[in-house]
Amino acid sequence: MTTSVPGLPQADRCLVVAVLNVTPDSFSDGGRYASTTQAVRRGAQLLAEGADMVDVGGESTRPGADRVDAAEERRRVVPVVAALAADGARVTVDTTRSEVAAAALEAGAAAVNDVSGGLADPRMLPLVARAGVPVVLMHWRGPSRDMQSWARYDDVLAEVTDHLVGRAEAARAAGVAPDKVVLDPGLGFAKTAAHNWALLHDLPRLVGLGYPVLVGASRKSFLGDLLAAAHRPRPVADREDATTAVSALAAAAGAWAVRVHEPRPSADAVRVAAAWRDRGAVEHQAVPGED
Repeated sequence: MTTSVPGLPQADRCLVVAVLNVTPDSFSDGGRYASTTQAVRRGAQLLAEGADMVDVGGESTRPGADRVDAAEERRRVVPVVAALAADGARVTVDTTRSEVAAAALEAGAAAVNDVSGGLADPRMLPLVARAGVPVVLMHWRGPSRDMQSWARYDDVLAEVTDHLVGRAEAARAAGVAPDKVVLDPGLGFAKTAAHNWALLHDLPRLVGLGYPVLVGASRKSFLGDLLAAAHRPRPVADREDATTAVSALAAAAGAWAVRVHEPRPSADAVRVAAAWRDRGAVEHQAVPGED
């Protein structure tokens, strides 16, 4: 059975959340959709290619990234959210700042995706509670600039699980409805490749916590390392097949949604996973001459 989140798309399969970075420095597509016009056009394309939602972000969270000020982040994000929402798109805002989240929600965003899990800004969870919208809470150990220095665990699954349960409890204490809390293990955030693979392998245990789980593996460096040739990581643009494989595995493991840069292949993958889970929607019927 697929977990649903009130206020967001409902489907009997894993959902596909498309990444829309309105930034000059994101690791995969930085600068490609920096203008409002480019970003809105790309958002429409993402939806046409199978995305259930579009996640708009105005600040890069790649390892080593520096922060932008709140006014600049808001300037990048809000017009894009407003335009897409006005066209009927279901849009989420990717931000750790409550003031940016508030402006995006007013512009029509349906949910907040906070990679800090509400830790970067103590006003975030109360804002979400007042707005009555869903929130994605990611496992986070600190700002992007030095987060990889925190990639040390005795038991990565236990520590990530404990952290996420704590953030879910904090959200509920702030007044967020339990059915509007989504958890994200934070692949690539203060984690080595081994940590990422361990979390993916044990994803059913995270799903077993009872909260919807979002998986964001798209094009990340651990996939590039896996596919390396002559000790050179696979280029970012050539990691889509691996991303699609992760989407299928995550969907089969019970993930509520996958967050990807290219929705079409993952949209196919999650439907394959759903058919595999349900043994197909219809019984196979013999085709003449096929036996």
